[in-house]
Amino acid sequence: MSINIKPLEDRIVVKALEAEQTTASGLVIPDTAKEKPQEGEVLAVGPGRFNEDGDGRIPLDVAVGDKVIYSKYGGTEVKYAGVEYLILSARDVLAIVS
Repeated sequence: MSINIKPLEDRIVVKALEAEQTTASGLVIPDTAKEKPQEGEVLAVGPGRFNEDGDGRIPLDVAVGDKVIYSKYGGTEVKYAGVEYLILSARDVLAIVS
């Protein structure tokens, strides 16, 4: 999926994956009781922050296409072209899911 959002510095654009609709025992979870998803797919990655000397950039640990787990309340939700995205700092990413 290609998007027209280019994150700056160490920020990434993530599309949240849908939360589970049912529990392990088969009970359906209503929309009002669902938790905010913490897993998503990376759609765009910024170039990275400048190092302390300002002469080079520090590369990010994530890449486009990675599935990640991120902080529950991290980032900023934005709606662009009718689709909701999450822009968050690479520091808010907790893990890459394989």
